[in-house]
Amino acid sequence: MRPEVGASAVPRANAALIRAARFAARTLCGEFRAIVVDPVRQLTHRGLSGLVLAFVAAFGVVFFHGIAQHPAGATAVRLLGGVQADLPLWLALLRTPVSLYVPALDLPVWAGITQLFLAFALAELSLGRRRTLFISYATTLAGTLTVRVMIALGPGWWGFGLPPGVGHVLDTGPSAAVVGLFTYLSVVRRAPVVFFLTGGSMVVESIVKPNLAGREHLIAVAAAVVLGLCHDRGLRRLPAAALLAASRPRPARRTGVVRAGGPVVLAREARSADACPELIRGKGE
Repeated sequence: MRPEVGASAVPRANAALIRAARFAARTLCGEFRAIVVDPVRQLTHRGLSGLVLAFVAAFGVVFFHGIAQHPAGATAVRLLGGVQADLPLWLALLRTPVSLYVPALDLPVWAGITQLFLAFALAELSLGRRRTLFISYATTLAGTLTVRVMIALGPGWWGFGLPPGVGHVLDTGPSAAVVGLFTYLSVVRRAPVVFFLTGGSMVVESIVKPNLAGREHLIAVAAAVVLGLCHDRGLRRLPAAALLAASRPRPARRTGVVRAGGPVVLAREARSADACPELIRGKGE
């Protein structure tokens, strides 16, 4: 009996492995089509005009990095895009858009530019310019504002609060926008592998190197997930609303007067190809 049980368990294990391999292959192929193939098709149709935001973002980081190499330029960059939690809220909000192009001090510039260009390129080709700008700014702003809440709470709160000294730390860089864009794409395009590569790496980063940037990345991931789920919920509601609007009767529209040798007959516009022809003929025929 025991050899038979062992012999039957081997095919079951092999079948489970085959199903798991097929599922992984289908998932990876689907993600490759959604994240890579579709944007490449859009690029072939739109050309370089579909990469405007990616080029602007990369050029902005290079520009501000070059200026910051000089003392006077570093001061100008800090005044234009330097965001800190101890700044007045209105000033932080005013500097936040520029802070997206100011490279972080503790990260390699050229590696960050590559990630930035790729994130904005894929997002612009897949989502469009307006939604790409909205997601990048919303995720960055969510991290900036949540840090203020953490500092206001103070140390404690099960590790959620932060000491007041964190308010002096310079909070710049496009990393939160990059993480937010990748996470949003993975949610709306149903790409779990990309999601775990982005969101999971942020969790590992916050554990291995707990700092302000790690917390903001986690906040950016959470904000992008919420925005992606809201987008999917709106799309699910759209077909029902469209069907309801289509089911409502539309009033007929008068198009003209037809004279047929007798009294005047008002003709109404036919709204389908198989409309009865007697509706547009006169009584005298």
